[in-house]
Amino acid sequence: MKEKILKQAQREHSPGKRLVALSIEGIFFLGVLPIALVYLSSLLDHQFEVPRLAYGVVNVVIGWLFIVAGFLFACWAVYVQFTIGRGTPAPVMATQKLILQKPYNYCRNPMALGTIVLYLGVAALIGSISAVALVLIGAILLLVYIKLLEEKEMEMRFGEDYQEYRKQTPFIIPRLWQRK
Repeated sequence: MKEKILKQAQREHSPGKRLVALSIEGIFFLGVLPIALVYLSSLLDHQFEVPRLAYGVVNVVIGWLFIVAGFLFACWAVYVQFTIGRGTPAPVMATQKLILQKPYNYCRNPMALGTIVLYLGVAALIGSISAVALVLIGAILLLVYIKLLEEKEMEMRFGEDYQEYRKQTPFIIPRLWQRK
């Protein structure tokens, strides 16, 4: 099993193939998931008669602030992964190089952080407690997956370099000052 994971991860894909994969992932993460979040939270709010957190312009400002900040942070992480790491967020097109540069020196999972912030922004924008709960449940599941599976794969692929990086860099809560 270890050899199969390593063989798949070491396979480098052309920039064109990686762009196609990124396009499909983008449609899913920036289109399908936010729409599903709005739809499912609306159903849950209605089913359980959950009150809306409707504060007008406050929802709009906070929602868009989170959406834009999360989007930009996640896009930065994807860009660095695509250019420096020569990979994509999809495990089938894994990075070929351990990325230690910004934003990966702020936290080990800037893409996850960015998308969680983005989806919390959607939840704030629509003023839905159910949406916040769905985002938090999704975030917990994602972070458990990263911790239990992805980090083990990274350790297999990058060995001591990854172990040292993991010791020096926070998991998800960013460190805003530079590592020495």
